[in-house]
Amino acid sequence: MEAKTKKAEVKTPAPKKEIKKPAAKSAVKAEKPAAKAVKPAAVKKPAAEKPVKAAKPVKAETADDRNNRKTRVGVVVSNRMQKTIVVAIENNIRHPIYKKIVKKTKKFKVHDELNECKIGDVVEIAETRHLSRDKYFRLVRIIERAK
Repeated sequence: MEAKTKKAEVKTPAPKKEIKKPAAKSAVKAEKPAAKAVKPAAVKKPAAEKPVKAAKPVKAETADDRNNRKTRVGVVVSNRMQKTIVVAIENNIRHPIYKKIVKKTKKFKVHDELNECKIGDVVEIAETRHLSRDKYFRLVRIIERAK
């Protein structure tokens, strides 16, 4: 029988790589090539003056303009806020693909100065300037009281 002999493997450590440390900033600046010569700024010619347009006169709002504002009819769904009601307006719209009539409901916050509306009232509302972030309709009249 032959005796198997193993050669002892001796691992020698790999030579360490030298780590180069960055030079100081001042030294780095010194190594950079000299800055390019700066060209003098070109003299700009004055632009041709454009004729000034006259401002359009501001059109004063008349009673006719006020009457042309949108009015809508809807049902009061909330009156929990002070001087504000929420009115739901339903529109029947034909679906563009399926051609079926779909009810679309839009809710508007409406200014009710006297707090006279109750839930379920049918009311007419009119567009006005923004009274708050969400409120740009005002109550015109109560068409039918809730039962």
